[in-house]
Amino acid sequence: MLKALYTTRTGGYVLRVITRPGFSRRCAGIMDSRYSSMYIKHFVKKNRIDMTEYPHKRYRSFNDFFTRSINPGARPVDMDRNALIAPCDSLFTAYTIKKDSIFTVKGTRYTLSTLLDGDPLANDYEGGLCMVFRLMPENYHHYIYPDSGIKGSNRFIGGKLHTVRPLAQEKYAIYTENSREYTTLDTDNFGKVLFMEVGALMVGRIVNLHEAHAFRRGEEKGYFEYGGSTVIMIVKKGVVRLDKAYMPALDSETELPVKQGQRIGKRIND
Repeated sequence: MLKALYTTRTGGYVLRVITRPGFSRRCAGIMDSRYSSMYIKHFVKKNRIDMTEYPHKRYRSFNDFFTRSINPGARPVDMDRNALIAPCDSLFTAYTIKKDSIFTVKGTRYTLSTLLDGDPLANDYEGGLCMVFRLMPENYHHYIYPDSGIKGSNRFIGGKLHTVRPLAQEKYAIYTENSREYTTLDTDNFGKVLFMEVGALMVGRIVNLHEAHAFRRGEEKGYFEYGGSTVIMIVKKGVVRLDKAYMPALDSETELPVKQGQRIGKRIND
């Protein structure tokens, strides 16, 4: 179905309707209904979700299931202050931010300025590292703070809601077209980190738990309601180095699976 939406003329007409935020909001209403719970069993089987990681309970709706909590200890957080950790379960890629804040994802050129809707803060990250964490339907859809520190207020940028799958990325600049929300994290060990959540097709809401807030490493930052979604984390030049196991994901088409809280790199200046 997705292929038809993004590769045929008829699909393009349909796409104009279903990528509007209003369409996703209406779908979210359905996913909040008690009748939607009937889809849970099929979804678990289709996506091969290991439900032993989650508390056994009766879910009120599909969204209640999708935003489920995980068992204590199921996602241990690397507390080494030098460790760069993944904020969520996802497929991971990373991109070097080149001159004029340009980076390329799936053949599409982006600039930090357009990603941040013209925020001059983008200029501070030239030469840095843009890390993209693409959540799949089977993933745990909560995300955490990557270090301890102080966060600023959230800034929301309205837009469309394309799927974040590679099929759409090849045709649209989805990270600058989609609705998204970002903030600055003034961290203890990695300087000022830009942290962004990108909504996608069928996402009811990006739910951030705090405005300005003093946070600790591993504390929950927020979660996504039903749908595909992405977390983007950006650090300044010379701050971190990816571990050898994750170097194949740097400036390539390779996506590597990561789990929330696990180490993916380290601080350089230690």
